[in-house]
Amino acid sequence: MQKTRRDQSEEPRRDALASGYTLAVSIWLIRHGETLGNASRMVQLPDSPLSPRGIAQAERLARRLAGEGIARIVSSDYARAASTAERLQRAIGVPLAFDPLLQERNFGDIRGTPYADLGFDMFEPDYAPPNGESWSVFHARVDQAWARVQRLAAATPGHLAVVTHGLVCRSLAARHLRLPDGTVVPERWENTSLTIVECPAPWRVSLLNCIAHLEDLDSIPRADTGSV
Repeated sequence: MQKTRRDQSEEPRRDALASGYTLAVSIWLIRHGETLGNASRMVQLPDSPLSPRGIAQAERLARRLAGEGIARIVSSDYARAASTAERLQRAIGVPLAFDPLLQERNFGDIRGTPYADLGFDMFEPDYAPPNGESWSVFHARVDQAWARVQRLAAATPGHLAVVTHGLVCRSLAARHLRLPDGTVVPERWENTSLTIVECPAPWRVSLLNCIAHLEDLDSIPRADTGSV
């Protein structure tokens, strides 16, 4: 399998933290670590736990962000995000809250189904999973989540870490954030990737989908991680 990509703004690919560049106040958008559901290639359930590699990823992320001025964490309450956020909280000792609005898109009745057994593309624009969310319903929920994140960031005396899911990150980047010139919205958001969003509006992204903390993690077997 190919070596894990970082983000689509590879040129120049700079880790803002490693270079000593810091922001006055910002939102630190984080995707959860790899899960057992990723590894087994199935549409994930809410309680899908982190894999051993996902635990290592979350711990690497926590060490990377310790001492960087994060004052609060808000996370999806799904197990994979909560476990990632809890490891970060233990490393930096700040308040942690859970918000269901940050959950991954609800794929309803097809959750728990292996991708190989679906027989169709569940990411098609017009697909609405039975007892789940259509794209329009999902995006409307992400809009609510983003409004709540903005209010929380405004009331936080430091950086706000937001631990969520790949499709939530993609929805935010495509519809609410201003990416660097010439950068496209990533189709894939890496596990424990970090995206830094400058406050306030126009919500400029200074670091996109970055996994510099995982560069030497190849000794741990990697799953073919999915988007959700």
